[in-house]
Amino acid sequence: MPEPSKIKEYLTFAEQLAQDAGAIIQAALDKRELGDATNVAVKSNNASDIVTETDQAVEKFIKARLDATFPEHKFIGEESAKDTVFTDEPTWIVDPIDGTNNFVHGFPCVAVCIGLTIGKEPVVGVVYNPMTRELFSAGQGLGARLGDRTLPLQRAPLEDLSQCIVATEIGSDRSAQAVDKKIAFLHALVRHRDDGGKQARSMRATGSAALNMCNVAKGCVDVYWEVGCWEWDVCAAMVIVREAGGIVVSGSPRNPSDAPCNIFSRKYMAIRPAQSKNAQLQIAREMWSILPDIDAPRKDVPGGFVAADA
Repeated sequence: MPEPSKIKEYLTFAEQLAQDAGAIIQAALDKRELGDATNVAVKSNNASDIVTETDQAVEKFIKARLDATFPEHKFIGEESAKDTVFTDEPTWIVDPIDGTNNFVHGFPCVAVCIGLTIGKEPVVGVVYNPMTRELFSAGQGLGARLGDRTLPLQRAPLEDLSQCIVATEIGSDRSAQAVDKKIAFLHALVRHRDDGGKQARSMRATGSAALNMCNVAKGCVDVYWEVGCWEWDVCAAMVIVREAGGIVVSGSPRNPSDAPCNIFSRKYMAIRPAQSKNAQLQIAREMWSILPDIDAPRKDVPGGFVAADA
């Protein structure tokens, strides 16, 4: 691992880069308000999975800055990723706009996500929402922050899932097997205990995996679970959650483990900072007991993920 001073250098660079990229997003939003709509394309014949010209422009902007500043570093970006290979080399993992549907509709949960792995370990994470101007950031060993405030902003004991607010999303997979299982999970999560449910206090959905995770780091959401995200959605936010004192573990009931979640797994569960890791894992066990087994297929990632092991 690099020295803390190097981590700090990368973090400071990423914070400024995220804010500069956010300015491009905000300018596009301003144009939309004036009636100049952004072109929207559908990915893979799925109307729930979209990309805009702004997604593509922001990723090109970020990659160009990274290439100019750190030409020896690797890059994985949502809009350009093809046959991903994961190495020990410094690798920037970027989502130019997490929450593209929100961006298109003007819903204020949109984020630039810039993560950095070194030695295959996420070590720097920056998530910036240009619509609210919230800047979440963290570096390994440096803690996590929201602007100039240390995360978490609030901390309370974690004792039982019935005391929790849980964030999740419907996601872009609208097949019957995915949607039906997620709806059944919501029933099990919120249904009264007398009827066999966990009776969680409530649930939330921002439309952004990264911002859901950042809310876990803040301490205002207790648990976040999702199946179907990608590494660029979560890499940066994982660092923020962990440095705030939270954990990110497997979101699959097939592979319950207290080990840190593989960033390529597409199944994630984040639990907020609490009085102990045992308390966090108790909540994880309650969640695993009701989580559905949903397929989230992907190709192998050489050096990072073997699909057959998922």
